[in-house]
Amino acid sequence: MILTIKRIATGSNGTFGVFIYNDIPFALTLEREWLDNQRSISCIPVGKYICKLVNSPKFGNTFEITNVPGRSAILFHKGNLDDDSHGCILVGEQFEIVRGYPGILASTKGYGEFMQITRNVDEFELEIFWR
Repeated sequence: MILTIKRIATGSNGTFGVFIYNDIPFALTLEREWLDNQRSISCIPVGKYICKLVNSPKFGNTFEITNVPGRSAILFHKGNLDDDSHGCILVGEQFEIVRGYPGILASTKGYGEFMQITRNVDEFELEIFWR
């Protein structure tokens, strides 16, 4: 299984993307802006990664993105603003202004779709690229 994140915009309020499976967009993503892959404050580099099913004490069952140079514990989870990310990837359904900042809404729905798509796998390949 291969999932793709097509990043479409970035700035001081985060990096926004479209989550794609089988050439069909199914959700949106929000990460921190690019700050040279610094732990907890940057999105991860463009590339291909293996994501493995984990049970996070804070987020429950989710997937961890592995093999990110110099980084660990990068998870997919719910959230609305880049401040919710801490270097992880947030999943949602719509772009919106949240408390005065660009963000994503319907995170529970978008994250649910992500977990539904990955329900039968323990790992998958993730490819991240710019439009």
